[in-house]
Amino acid sequence: MTTLHPIREADTDSLEQMLSMLLDGAVETLDVSPDLYDTAVDRYKEVGTWLGLHASPDYTIYPQGSFLLGTVVRPQTPTGEYDIDLVCRIPLHKTSTTQDQLKQRVGNQLITYRRWKQDQGHTDGPVSLESRRRCWTLGYPGFHLDVLPAIPDDEHQPHGILLTDKNLHEWQHGNPTGYADWFATRSELSHSLLEKRASIADVPVWHIRSTLQRLVQVLKWHCMTYFADDTDNRPPSILLTTLAGRAYRGEDDLFTALRNVLAVMPAFIEQHNGQWRVANPAHEEENFTDKWNEYPERRHAFNTWFGELTATMDNLSRMHSEGLDAVYSRLTKSFAPGPLQHSFTRYANRMKKTATQQRMSATGLLSTTTAGPRRRPQTFHG
Repeated sequence: MTTLHPIREADTDSLEQMLSMLLDGAVETLDVSPDLYDTAVDRYKEVGTWLGLHASPDYTIYPQGSFLLGTVVRPQTPTGEYDIDLVCRIPLHKTSTTQDQLKQRVGNQLITYRRWKQDQGHTDGPVSLESRRRCWTLGYPGFHLDVLPAIPDDEHQPHGILLTDKNLHEWQHGNPTGYADWFATRSELSHSLLEKRASIADVPVWHIRSTLQRLVQVLKWHCMTYFADDTDNRPPSILLTTLAGRAYRGEDDLFTALRNVLAVMPAFIEQHNGQWRVANPAHEEENFTDKWNEYPERRHAFNTWFGELTATMDNLSRMHSEGLDAVYSRLTKSFAPGPLQHSFTRYANRMKKTATQQRMSATGLLSTTTAGPRRRPQTFHG
């Protein structure tokens, strides 16, 4: 590993810029690649089209969760398969069906779809189909699609839905479209995001990650690492996303945004009549900390994780007199080292290239106008 000199503002990035680029580059490697994104979209669109033609034109399939929000992080599992959540919405009233009937209705159609793909000799169909607690899972190389059967929630129109859960008697409420709209509004507090999208018209919007999207990916990545051996107590990603979205104030620098968000996140965790509550901003009746009231150890686990991450960020913020190696070493004590190694190597090479250009400029071999000003590279998806 190449040892670099301590950070000096005169000849290199600030500490905040360095940390932002290291974290940004790391989570970029965990993001879904453009090719896999396109493949996943093609697959679920085909499923939706098939259901519309063979079941009913009223069947609709659309993404929800991290795939819709642009906050996907590759799971730290042996297969490393991306988990993509989809809603299969059927326009039925809840009095005309039960959760079991709806779940099986969608399942039967997916079974028929998979059989049709096989009978046609298509090699791009799902390699597996499995019934799970709330969904049907279609398996593909590198990812799987979790299809959640749903019906409209007449009391929360236009986007509210009711979801099935074989372990619960009551229908589960959701509003993934409304939540995505709220999250997009929070993301667009960043002026740099709007500037990036305006200046790169030929790049799809989902290629360009906002500071808030990257921030959420950092939180999810650290949480996955921290709870690698205790997944039962790992906070749900929707809770992290909601708290981050509420706390974000439009900062452009990733590290600065992360520290500021961590400083105020606890203020958005409420307690009413002894019950912990973080409401869904798109559906106030849904509580993302309902399990804390049933399993207090999950709240304690969240607080322990939160304290560890906050302490890590505070320690990093005081490393102004340290070099890149020391900063990298401190990061690897809290985050999975693999993605950081990739980001570190790329950043170190960039710094060496900049130093070389500066030395050449000083000897007159290369002018400063040829080298040009150093700019933070655009962050593209994948």
